[in-house]
Amino acid sequence: MLEKILDFLKSTGFYLLFGNLKDNWGSLVMIFVALFLLWLGIKKQFEPLLLVGIAFGMLLTNLTAFTPFDALYHTDLWAQFMDEGSEFYHSYGHIMSEGGLLDILYVGVKTCLYPCLIFIGIGAMTDFGPLISNPKSLILGAAAQVGIFVTFLGCVYMTFPQEAAASIGIIGGADGPTAIYTTSKLYPNLLGPIAVAAYSYMALVPVIQPPIMKLLTTKKERRIVMKPLRAVSKTEKIVFPIVVTIFVALLVPSATPLVGCLMLGNLWKESGVCERLCKTAQNELMNIVTIFLGISVGATATAKAFLNFNTLKIMAMGVAAFAIGTAGGVLLAKLMNLFTKNKVNPLIGSAGVSAVPMAARVSQTVGQKENPSNFLLMHAMGPNVAGVIGSAIAAGVLITLFG
Repeated sequence: MLEKILDFLKSTGFYLLFGNLKDNWGSLVMIFVALFLLWLGIKKQFEPLLLVGIAFGMLLTNLTAFTPFDALYHTDLWAQFMDEGSEFYHSYGHIMSEGGLLDILYVGVKTCLYPCLIFIGIGAMTDFGPLISNPKSLILGAAAQVGIFVTFLGCVYMTFPQEAAASIGIIGGADGPTAIYTTSKLYPNLLGPIAVAAYSYMALVPVIQPPIMKLLTTKKERRIVMKPLRAVSKTEKIVFPIVVTIFVALLVPSATPLVGCLMLGNLWKESGVCERLCKTAQNELMNIVTIFLGISVGATATAKAFLNFNTLKIMAMGVAAFAIGTAGGVLLAKLMNLFTKNKVNPLIGSAGVSAVPMAARVSQTVGQKENPSNFLLMHAMGPNVAGVIGSAIAAGVLITLFG
């Protein structure tokens, strides 16, 4: 009886935790990182809908280092999946039959299914009216993507592989699904750190952006009152997603999955004849995919993938990408004011990053501190939704070049 009790104790994770700590200390560190991210998501409410799931997936995958049973997530299976010399190269059947729960869920990330489904939901919740009313917003949204390409060049200079540099640069778009989509296509080994960085910086928009906005603008510029936007007809709102899909599909075919899904969701919303599908995309679909995406992305954050100097460089370059993108939108708005009669408040340029609608709200908040009667939210939503399209196109360009 005593022998069976000892066998049971040896089979527990507690025994392996203390008996095998030397070999798995990294997993223990990652468990504490996961707990810290859970605290940020729950207590500080930093992107909780995804950060809590990512942190819990990270917790699960690192706990399995201290259990004697099959892991929920098998890095060796995915190594075989990526090895061109393996008989299981790109074999989803092998993953489905031999993998654990998180391996199976991760198939949706690897095939880029989850980011595309999330874009359908985003499209169903997005009003492109401010962008249609003020087409100049598209330029501001494009300018904010400069952070992606500047950071890409910086990462190449830091000797990152071009595919990895492109994946890190896309953090500057402040769009989590796009970052996951691009990294899954180009450099999946960095998916965990890049996903955590992307969603962390999206949550920190109200902290990162205001100092940059104030540094690059004068008090007078921040007080500029813009003319009200014109009313946009229903026909324009219906035609817009169709035209954008055709244009992007012909210009950057690699961006079509993301942009096409975004515009499909929006067409459901604006057509007025697909109300049931629109509500499903906004609610049930978004919620289900968010659960799967968060847990499976978190599962990739193993100690081997996360605890290295490259991760610190990724976090640093992610901040740089985000800051440069913010600055790019503000500076272009200032430049536009040199040539346009109707002045643009440069604060709305910072909303060109695609953190919808948080970046637009930051523009509104900073503007109202200087002029309480000013209302910039709808003006800022133009560059904000343009940034969603812009980051997806930028991702398509990078995938075309380096995929």
